Amino acid sequence: MRFRNKPWAKDYIAENAFYCIPNPEEHKGKWAALFGNSNPIHIEVGTGKGTFITEMAKANPDINYIGIELFESVIVKALERAVAADIPNVKLLNVDAKKLTEIFEKGEVNQVYLNFSDPWPKGRHEKRRLTYKDFLDLYKTVLVEQGEIHFKTDNRGLFEYSLMSFSSYGLLLKYVSLDLHNSDFEGNIMTEYEEKFSSLGQPIYRCEVKYQD
Repeated sequence: MRFRNKPWAKDYIAENAFYCIPNPEEHKGKWAALFGNSNPIHIEVGTGKGTFITEMAKANPDINYIGIELFESVIVKALERAVAADIPNVKLLNVDAKKLTEIFEKGEVNQVYLNFSDPWPKGRHEKRRLTYKDFLDLYKTVLVEQGEIHFKTDNRGLFEYSLMSFSSYGLLLKYVSLDLHNSDFEGNIMTEYEEKFSSLGQPIYRCEVKYQD
């Protein structure tokens, strides 16, 4: 996947360190202090342009949200949204999700969101999928006991793979929808991709899974 280079992104990120946190590993075990409260922490792995994380933070002021995005040229759009929203309960991290355990202490996170992750459809790329067992290990380490993952995608192949991956790992399937927008689910906040694909009539798949120990 290619992203257009934004020469100004690095400076903009540096100028807005209140929202896009530099050196996040320095806050491991101390994220509550950074937010200034002991509210639950929810993270979105692959936050994209930030619509979901920002709108969730607006809707739930008693939850602290952290969006994680690898690509500088993408997270800068999320940062613009966070700055415009001017709310204290959202932070962004421009890091690789593989570093989660370097950034969060064991049990420091209450919930993980995976929204419209890259499907990496080729078999040789399985280990890059955010629902692969190695990533499930990372989430389990940083999550509280019986913490949850909420997952959405438009890609049926990735959804089926993920359900199998979750089940094989021993996660409890709490909720599964094969057509979210025509279900009775309430309170859904859409991502940019979700708006795009649903407007084309494509079904949106969603599930909630829970670690059992």
